Amino acid sequence: MMESKIPEGPLSEKWNTYKAKAKLVNPANRKKLTIIVVGTGLAGASCAASLAEQGYNIKSFCFQDSPRRAHSVAAQGGVNAAKNYKNDGDSTFRMFYDTIKGGDFRSREANVYRLAECSAALIDHAVAQGVPFAREYAGYLNNRSFGGVQVSRTFYARGQTGQQLLLGAYQALERQAALGKVALCTRHEMLELVVIDGKAKGIIARNLETGKLERHVADAVVLASGGYGKVYYLSTLAMGCNSSAVWRAHKKGAFMAGVSWIQFHPTSLPQHGENQSKLTLMSESLRNDGRIWVPKRANDDRNANSIPEEERDYYLERRYPSFGNLAPRDISSRAAKERIDAGHGVGPMKNAIYLDFSDAIKAQGKDTIEAKYSNLFTMYEKITGINAYKEPMLISPSAHFTMGGLWVDYELMTTIPGLFALGEANFADHGANRLGANSLLQACVDGYFIAPYTIPNYLAGELNTTKFDIDHPAFEEAENAVRRQLDRFLHTNGTLSADYFHKKIGRLLYEKCGLSRSRKNLEEAIIEIRELKASFEKDLRITGDNTLNSELEKAGRIADYIELAELMCYDALQREESCGAHFREEYQTPDGEAVRNDEEFCYVSAWEWKGQNKEPELHKEPLVFEAVELAVRSYK
Repeated sequence: MMESKIPEGPLSEKWNTYKAKAKLVNPANRKKLTIIVVGTGLAGASCAASLAEQGYNIKSFCFQDSPRRAHSVAAQGGVNAAKNYKNDGDSTFRMFYDTIKGGDFRSREANVYRLAECSAALIDHAVAQGVPFAREYAGYLNNRSFGGVQVSRTFYARGQTGQQLLLGAYQALERQAALGKVALCTRHEMLELVVIDGKAKGIIARNLETGKLERHVADAVVLASGGYGKVYYLSTLAMGCNSSAVWRAHKKGAFMAGVSWIQFHPTSLPQHGENQSKLTLMSESLRNDGRIWVPKRANDDRNANSIPEEERDYYLERRYPSFGNLAPRDISSRAAKERIDAGHGVGPMKNAIYLDFSDAIKAQGKDTIEAKYSNLFTMYEKITGINAYKEPMLISPSAHFTMGGLWVDYELMTTIPGLFALGEANFADHGANRLGANSLLQACVDGYFIAPYTIPNYLAGELNTTKFDIDHPAFEEAENAVRRQLDRFLHTNGTLSADYFHKKIGRLLYEKCGLSRSRKNLEEAIIEIRELKASFEKDLRITGDNTLNSELEKAGRIADYIELAELMCYDALQREESCGAHFREEYQTPDGEAVRNDEEFCYVSAWEWKGQNKEPELHKEPLVFEAVELAVRSYK
């Protein structure tokens, strides 16, 4: 059931070998085939546009009022590519190794090498689309560094790289829509996957403006619906981001993998009150010039500028001298938490650290720093009222990216034939930790360069199979299941809102399955999640009816979050090691570094849904490393 389908041959030739042997669909037959793509972020929009350009019929779904509102728009710092423009030693292999090491040796070699290999073509593709990457005085594309690497390979458009890349993909998508090859279904939410004879053949979607349930049939389904970091409630993600598309597919037979590998971004704005609904991301690129520190004296209430240099602890530079402020995100976030927990936190709630640009401004001048980061400084001042040119930023770790997701093979197909998962919706490329600026890269590479080969390879075998329509009993059964759940939410008649339960599950996970975990806390969390689930089923209160109703939408998403949270805790409890973003307190060195267990846990944990109130079943995909040697991950 779990066959990775990695091609034979040397690592550097695997992708070319696959493309040379992949089955094709001739242009006359492509117009007979329909593909559903759920999500219009970078992965979804690029995939839909690319396949429509080939001649397939595409149905594109998003719950926003426009594809442009997909959350890829919020990514700031940049996109990686091994083009070695800085002549500082970069290469495809070095980028591959940085990513493998950054993920703590918990991702597939073949997938990661393909990511690095395709990276150079993506930049050329984006430039051709008109993405306004930063350029040097001579006109050449500029680069900057990101955490976890010692070269400059990140291409960027100020602090708006995600937005600019998404506009390029959006324009390609809209062009195909205007040509009649893409049917755009905005304000639609996928609520169920339809499986016929073991294959993905469609979805049930709810029109969020009318409440009507709709059946949509296809020859293949692509989920590019993003990650599930909003399960923590307070995160860098938008309020609408959710896990429902991947979770409903999981309950239909698609395995979930690496579920507890959750990245906490080290540079977001700290929580400032109990009524807050999200946290704001500040680009990791700021760590190129900003220095991170806390007061050496605990509970120091002095203004940052009045604390003399000798009383400041530049703890990342102290603990990780080789990488300093560019240590990877998981390490930087844990180091910040350790300082905050030890009483050295700053800000009104003592839950932040300083990101200081005073040295960079003295060395380079304010104009230079402003040219690099002005929109980020402006955003920071609008939110906080603080001028970061004059005093340090207050930052704090927050839930951000999910390395886990649907298990996929080399072709990005899940354990359900015909169901593909792209971008953050799958687990494939990052291992236990994602390096900065690899998120936009993976989403674009999956959609532009991988899916247009692998999906036709699958569809070539579907041309002569039985065609189904929306009157098939499987559609009737799926729609009825969705209708029953919505009716149950509307008629529970409890007293508590969906937001109440979202906050509860978020706080529980943050405390017991967050930046650090322990057996005791995880076992307690599983019990508490089950109690919360029971309360949700009898105490939920949804006002309104089954037409236009955002509270009803939330209820379905929170129900999925509660079940997902339990699986996250199972996954974290089962993995008795510390690796990347998964830090088990029982497995650490005396100085607080992660201790990996390669003998027992060098595999991808893939979980199978076994039914309501039943424990999930674990499947293991062994990770084999041929091009690199397993090593202790050190950034000192």
